[in-house]
Amino acid sequence: METFDITVIGSGPGGYVAAIRSAQLGYKTAIIEKYNTLGGTCTNVGCIPTKALLDSTHHYADALSSFGTHGIEYSDLRLNVEQLFKRKSEVVAKNTQGLDFLMRKNKITVFQGSGSFVNNETLKIVHDDQAETVINSDKFIIATGSKPATIPGITIDKKRIITSTEALELQKKPDSIVIIGGGVIGVEMASIFNRIGTKVTILEYADNLIATMDSELGKALSKILTKEGVEIKLQQAVYKAENHGNTAKVFFKNKQGEEQELTADYILVAVGRKPYVTGLGLENTSVELNNNGTVKVDELLQTSAPNIYAIGDVVGGAMLAHKAEEEAVFVVERINGQKPHINYDRIPSVVYTWPEVASVGSTEEQLKKQGVEYNVGTFPFAVNARARAGMETEGFVKVLSDPKYGELLGVHIIGARAADLIAQAVVGLEYEVTANDMATMSYAHPTYSEVMKEAYTIASGRPSLNI
Repeated sequence: METFDITVIGSGPGGYVAAIRSAQLGYKTAIIEKYNTLGGTCTNVGCIPTKALLDSTHHYADALSSFGTHGIEYSDLRLNVEQLFKRKSEVVAKNTQGLDFLMRKNKITVFQGSGSFVNNETLKIVHDDQAETVINSDKFIIATGSKPATIPGITIDKKRIITSTEALELQKKPDSIVIIGGGVIGVEMASIFNRIGTKVTILEYADNLIATMDSELGKALSKILTKEGVEIKLQQAVYKAENHGNTAKVFFKNKQGEEQELTADYILVAVGRKPYVTGLGLENTSVELNNNGTVKVDELLQTSAPNIYAIGDVVGGAMLAHKAEEEAVFVVERINGQKPHINYDRIPSVVYTWPEVASVGSTEEQLKKQGVEYNVGTFPFAVNARARAGMETEGFVKVLSDPKYGELLGVHIIGARAADLIAQAVVGLEYEVTANDMATMSYAHPTYSEVMKEAYTIASGRPSLNI
């Protein structure tokens, strides 16, 4: 029976980062993955393939809507859906191959199969051919991630009632699709299919899209998607869906309680994700679960079994790949005797629609609920020279700051390159930089980042030079 210093269960962003950091610090490391490729949900059926399709469909949408204004003329523009999805698969393959290389480079032992605890120190790995391998490990890190959740009355059959996983594998353009859920996954899927000509309807239970982010972002995104042709129905309570063979039907009640129904080629369920602990054999350990099914951990991400840690989606909180990566490094370095820290309020969230949406820190709704005083600085992309040059004038930057000391409390962006711009705001919050300091630094001109500068300026109490 082989023994390891650290064994990681799951090879998603949290898992593979944990394994690599463990090996870098000199630990004999193993990683276990039940599927044939490394990378978990994010690399195989989540973040990476979604972004590949978002980028491809964005190019197509630009060709249809804005190339003529740029002076680019063409004829007989066609969309090759088969090539669209083929490129997506090629992007995924390159990423998984890169992970294979990193495992070899760092001399990490990879086990393909399903890991199940025999006890706190021993793990059984069952391979596809049902052969078993049993290993011991001084420390374990559970990084098994999450899987799509559903709601009462909705059974995902993976045929007509599907999740984003199945949607990413469609080889033919649907004529219509109804998306249950207007969160991050829902609006990104809506963008992809709407751009290729599918009739898209979003049914959202809350009164706003991307309801966990600042409400002004959701309202702005709703207007943009509606203008692009997505039908958005808010405050809708979905309670049933049926597979009718070549179509599917969804049943729901609007905010007045009136019965409604829609028929589409597919019903895509995007109501969030739930932790995946099935088959882990946790009942054979002293690891405990919370009432919501997440693994119970302390502030060091240590379970009730002192040698077993858990990270990422499986412990709850924001289900973000980069959050799992931060927790991976945190746990391994803590095991190593180092003193890293994680400030969860400084972890950004991003929605990869176009324009992109990004946020870090407190929302205005949170500050109001907490009774915290704040200043607001908002500046539109429409006034920015670089945005005008690029025909990317939708959206704004919203900065929330402390009125007494000027410390940044939250930064919220909807606009071109928001996913990249938010990194600057993360630095500001992490190191408690004031809005005035952020405003008085030099910004290259013309750039999208100047929208940030103007929002910081207004939040610090000074007038913008551009309005």
